Amino acid sequence: MDPIIHIENIHKHFGKIHALRGVGLDVHKGEAVVIIGPSGSGKSTLLRCINRLEEYEAGRIVVDGIPLDSAQNINAVRREVGMVFQSFNLFAHLTVMENLTLAQRIVRKRSKDESEKVALDLLEKVGIPDKAQAYPIQISGGQQQRVAIARALAMNPKVMLFDEPTSALDPEMIKEVLDVMLALAKEGMTMVVISHEMGFARAAANRMILLDEGMIIEESTPDKFLTSNNERIRIFLSKVLHM
Repeated sequence: MDPIIHIENIHKHFGKIHALRGVGLDVHKGEAVVIIGPSGSGKSTLLRCINRLEEYEAGRIVVDGIPLDSAQNINAVRREVGMVFQSFNLFAHLTVMENLTLAQRIVRKRSKDESEKVALDLLEKVGIPDKAQAYPIQISGGQQQRVAIARALAMNPKVMLFDEPTSALDPEMIKEVLDVMLALAKEGMTMVVISHEMGFARAAANRMILLDEGMIIEESTPDKFLTSNNERIRIFLSKVLHM
């Protein structure tokens, strides 16, 4: 079966910094892949290359059979790929409901009634159906991130990308977001997640990847990964698990 995400020999520079050095990765439908690595290792850059929020100089990326080689194809891929960032990126002047329905109506051409029904169903799914008429400033960080996840899901994406979605949250809010993500993984959503939450990775991931200095150092199942004798993994995990 062809992978839903095919990444082949990707290179990316920021000035003199070689951020991605020939990265290759296949993700199959229904897989949850968790990427870890030190700051500056290229994790977010790789994730942003998957929907061409970041340009790359060499290599090839194909998402759901569509190569990212033209503006038309890039727009087609972006319609099928949801992304959740560290910061929630909600529109502060819009209610939660308006945040969830805006892109549905513009991009998916759904009616007001249909888009609101989708939004309410998703707010129920992420556990905050009572926040539909609230503004972002009126809800907690964890609730805002759950709204951001619901907003991405409202577009019926084939793939979800998560860029350290809990890193901006207070500790007590992290679990509520990870619970939503774990439920998505168990439902078979294809996910690529940058996260240092090892409990989540063990529970949700089919594969874990260590990215360091722009290269994939190790790739294996969570059990093998978390018990690996690879010195770079052990050093990195010792820092993460003792934070």
